[in-house]
Formats: sequence, structure tokens, C-alpha cells
Amino acid sequence: MAITNASASPSNWSAQKSNAGWVFLLQGIAAILFGIMVLAAPGATLLLLIGFLGFYWVVTGVLALVRMFADGSVPWIWSLITGIIGILGGVLVLRHPLVAALLVPTVLVIIFGIQGLIMGTMEIINAFRGGGGGSFILGAVNFLIGLLLLSSPLTAALAVPVVFGILLLVQGVALIIWALRVWRPHSKSPESAV
Repeated sequence: MAITNASASPSNWSAQKSNAGWVFLLQGIAAILFGIMVLAAPGATLLLLIGFLGFYWVVTGVLALVRMFADGSVPWIWSLITGIIGILGGVLVLRHPLVAALLVPTVLVIIFGIQGLIMGTMEIINAFRGGGGGSFILGAVNFLIGLLLLSSPLTAALAVPVVFGILLLVQGVALIIWALRVWRPHSKSPESAV
């Protein structure tokens, strides 16, 4: 007596595949709309994102405090510290959104700049230890990007919304292309090969 899996049949697979196309299409349209919104009003978008970040930190801080009593797998001191820092950071961001709109992206840019310098240095060292020319080029690019970010972190931080908007547009177009590829009929289906 053979047990068959109906969900694994080729007709069900193509139905699931076409349903996934709608998801990709909707995600692509949403990404393009958000990208246009970000590029149209980068300052307002940055303030909105900072507001969401403040709420997020407050909520995660409260949940970390709850976890201190409910979850014994994490040491209570870490949950306490995480909770207090999350709540304080969130409240500061919500009380001073304009300062946070400049400070948070600037700190992130500084962190990315330092990371670029470290990664670039490590790749260049790896190149001299036998990693090859590709490793050297990657290291040099990372190092230069790190220097660029650290040379003017405030300017780079102000560019974050524009870069984010462009990335959203690219992602949206890619998702729409993917949705169209999912829906495109194939010349040979598994059923016609039989």
C-alpha cells in the first residue's frame, strides 16, 4: 500500500508557485512606493523611522524586563541591563527626536566606518598571506569606504535616507521581475514530459 503526497504533485507545485508570484509582486510594489516616499521626503522619513526606533527600544526594553522573571535560560542581570538600556534609549529618542535623527544615523555611520577599516585591513593582510588579488581589492575597497564614512560621518548620515530609498526602489523592481518570472509559462512542464 503506497502513500502518496498530494501536495508534492506537479500541479500543486505550480499553483503554489503562481501564488508566490502575487506575494513577490505586492512586495515589489510596496517597496517601490516606500522608496518613492523616502526619496520625496527624506527628512520626514528619517524622523518617522527614528520615532519607530524609539518605540521599538521601549517595547523591547519592557519585554527584556518581563523575560527576567519569565525565562530562566538568560541570566537575570543581562535581562535587567538590556531592559533598562532599551527603555532609557527609547525614551530619550522619543523625547528628543531631532537630536536622535542626527545622532543615531551618525553613530551608525561611525560604526560602519570603523568596521570598514577593520575588515579592509584584515582582507589586505589576508591578501599578503596568499589570499590573492581579489582579497586585496576587496580589502582596499572596504578600507576606502571606511575612510570615506569616517571623514564626514554627519554628511554620510544625512545621505542614509536617500540611499535607503534607492535600495527600496531596486528591491521593488527586482521583486516585480521575480514575480513575472514565476508566472512566465515554461516551455516544458513536468506533466508534458510524461
